[in-house]
Amino acid sequence: MDGRKQKEDSCDISFAEKVRFYSYDYLKCFLYLVNCDSTDNVFTKSLYSKLITSSHLLEDFLDFHGAINNSNWYFYRELAATIRHISMGGYAQNHIVKRSAFYDIHDKENFSENGQASLAFMTNSLMRLAPAIIDEARRLNIELPKKGFKALHFPGITTGEMLPHDFEDEQKDQHSKHIVRVANEFISIAEDFDTFEFVEVYDQEELKALVPSRVNEVEIRRFEMRVHNLQSSFDSYVINGGSLSGNRNLKQFRSYFSVIYHLLQVMGRLLHFYERHMTDIGYKYIYTKARERLSVLVDPDVLLDCTINYGLYYVNHFFSYGKEVARKILQGNIERSSITVGIPRDLGFHCRPSLMVAKIVQNYGGEVKLIAAGDQFDAGSVLDIQWAGGKIQKENIQQVEFQGDIRALKDIETLAGVNYGEDQMGKGIPLPKSLQYLR
Repeated sequence: MDGRKQKEDSCDISFAEKVRFYSYDYLKCFLYLVNCDSTDNVFTKSLYSKLITSSHLLEDFLDFHGAINNSNWYFYRELAATIRHISMGGYAQNHIVKRSAFYDIHDKENFSENGQASLAFMTNSLMRLAPAIIDEARRLNIELPKKGFKALHFPGITTGEMLPHDFEDEQKDQHSKHIVRVANEFISIAEDFDTFEFVEVYDQEELKALVPSRVNEVEIRRFEMRVHNLQSSFDSYVINGGSLSGNRNLKQFRSYFSVIYHLLQVMGRLLHFYERHMTDIGYKYIYTKARERLSVLVDPDVLLDCTINYGLYYVNHFFSYGKEVARKILQGNIERSSITVGIPRDLGFHCRPSLMVAKIVQNYGGEVKLIAAGDQFDAGSVLDIQWAGGKIQKENIQQVEFQGDIRALKDIETLAGVNYGEDQMGKGIPLPKSLQYLR
């Protein structure tokens, strides 16, 4: 059979027959849910997976046939999109809840309690959506499956057994550079995320002002991807390298960026749903009516509370504590050394050279000490370096020692070789290519 014949045969299947086909497993899920008395042990990962895949296929089918611009089919399409994004958020939140006992994180008890409440909101929303979807299918004359799925179709994936860790840990020293790179990247991401500072719980009016103007899907998904890349790198080069076994700092470190990643997943899915399906997007009556109907089934106020007062709060919280663990890991894995260099000529350690040295230290994340006539100063602090500068000027010291992270020392030595980036008048001069990140 040639391609043209196949295309003609596929077009012979009517829209009504195809929508029944693409609705079949989707509706079987909701026939199952409407017969469940409670959500206890119902929402397994396998059920979430079926809800996600079946709703995605149906949504794509309906979009392809123009349901998004058809008043009769628009709400059925919106329900499919709602199920997909709430289920994706639920899948990630379910993972967090199931793994909570294994996370070595700060404030685990409160986090677990709040996580259970957020998951309950998502599962209860899905339960409320189930009869509405069945009713909408009936209104559209979509033939319902004779039976829904059964609980046995959606078993849990966990058991009480744990396979033994029997890999040998070999050549650990070769993995230090990967550990240092990942720890530095985590600190960098955490500092960038400080843009979303969380000071106190937001009330409803503040939440609506915050989303989407300051916190939105695009920004959260960007951080999600960065943390996902970090986790992939850690799993590829640290776990597979055998460096995790017996090392509490590394296990705790992975707990922090793993839970952050899954929280960002939850936030991204809920923000997409809120921004795309629950905010005022225009003038058409059908859009407004669909949004009002969805708001009865999925409370937008609770959704925002879960997204910000739970999700954003704990992402900030775990970034903060994760940075402390990352710095401990850096101190245990960086190669240390010392250098002796001259002080900035003519003007000494005033603002510019102090800032340059501190930026180098902060760039690498390791500890570096400035030693002047026996006294130690933190070379990552501009204020500390300037305190050292006062001593250096008072005692007419011509050389100082830097001790610590060999990577930072290399760049400090390069910087000292160009008089810390300034001329005799204190004006900036071009820096070597290796120091361009200071500009």
